[in-house]
Amino acid sequence: MTQTQARTAVGWHVEMEFEEDDHRTRAAALLRLPDGSEVRAHGYASRHPSDSNQPRVGEEVAGARALNELAMQLLTKAHDEIDEASGRTSRPLT
Repeated sequence: MTQTQARTAVGWHVEMEFEEDDHRTRAAALLRLPDGSEVRAHGYASRHPSDSNQPRVGEEVAGARALNELAMQLLTKAHDEIDEASGRTSRPLT
């Protein structure tokens, strides 16, 4: 009986930074890819004046939005690279 072992070929690390004031949170995400390229994205969250001040919640919302934007940029980058390598227009990645 043979076992298949999973190996990690590469690792990605995403850096997240946050800026906050009493009502808004801004998140910046940075991903450095093994080829040296970088993908950057931003996300924002606003607190309604009647909501209690919960900085962690603002970070989670803004961070999630930044990571979602990062994911969409990576899909676009991959799609463009597929088209470039194949010489034709492929179906959009979703």
